[in-house]
Amino acid sequence: MPLLPEEPQIHESAQGPRATPASGRTAPTPRPVPGPRPAAPSRPGRPGPPRPAPPVQRTSRDAAPAAKPGPSASPAAADGPQIQLIPASVEGALDAAEEAVDLLLDSGRAPGDVLVITTGEPHPWATHELSFGEASYWAQHDARDDVFYTDAQVADRAKTRPVVVVAVNGGPESVTASALKTAHVRAGALLIVCGDPQRINSVLGAGV
Repeated sequence: MPLLPEEPQIHESAQGPRATPASGRTAPTPRPVPGPRPAAPSRPGRPGPPRPAPPVQRTSRDAAPAAKPGPSASPAAADGPQIQLIPASVEGALDAAEEAVDLLLDSGRAPGDVLVITTGEPHPWATHELSFGEASYWAQHDARDDVFYTDAQVADRAKTRPVVVVAVNGGPESVTASALKTAHVRAGALLIVCGDPQRINSVLGAGV
């Protein structure tokens, strides 16, 4: 059944003041995206110069005010996760996914509960970590102690997590369809899709 564009509801306990819109954003998203996270120390034991901090660090971040939740999302099927759609342009889908992750963490979700899949350009964190080799990258996935970002092309290697967020930030329709199907299988409780509603419904057709 096609998704209906709705305001995301991440968690009932995520009550608080509505976040103030960030200035200077060129791509519209439903909510403002917080600023950059504090730099993390380099991983111990790696030879050579200190490892630069990854673009996103979820395990040590300043608390951000939680946004007031919106209307309830579409009910999930009895044998699948709850599905939420956050309308966003291709350029703004990754920002929308980042904001969804922030709201999840602010509402009490553990970072290791969340998997983020991109359909277009990889998330900067994934690009950074893959520069140290696939073994190190997937070891962080298996550790399950932080939010894990992966590309749709290899998302089938990811294991099930309670929450999966998909950023439809480009790529062909076939990749988007594959990513949504994989995400639906990997999401234990909640699937959040950030992208253009018309395109997503077109890809989904009668359902995931």
